Amino acid sequence: MIRALAEYERLTHLVSASEDALARALFGERPLAEALIAWEGGASREALGFALFFPNFSTFLARAGLWLEDIFVYPQHRGRGVGRTLLAEVAAIARARDCGRLEWAVLDWNHPAIAFYEGMGATVMPEWRIARVTGAALRTFGTRDGQDTP
Repeated sequence: MIRALAEYERLTHLVSASEDALARALFGERPLAEALIAWEGGASREALGFALFFPNFSTFLARAGLWLEDIFVYPQHRGRGVGRTLLAEVAAIARARDCGRLEWAVLDWNHPAIAFYEGMGATVMPEWRIARVTGAALRTFGTRDGQDTP
């Protein structure tokens, strides 16, 4: 499903996750994230989609929140309420944990997703941009001499 999500978002060149790394992140000694998987009933038990999320914190609210890192439904299962159910379940978890907010990012070209989220009551905040540092840039980010740090 992660590969299918990357294909949809045109980001396959960024995928380096392995099954082992994902298993450690979700089920290891100290889980870093949680995931919900939507399944088709019956003997086939076909996965329809997933939502992956983890806690964050709002300094303005002084309360925990949830960050929805990814939500994905296979194209052939869209329009059946699977995404709505996954998103509603993550929101229910946020409410049960007394979170101050639920947040996520959406690609600016993904107009169907933007309309879907707004239709559910989300506010898409066009004035915010995501800053990201990864790979070699992360190893040298904030260092005085720009050299890799151990």
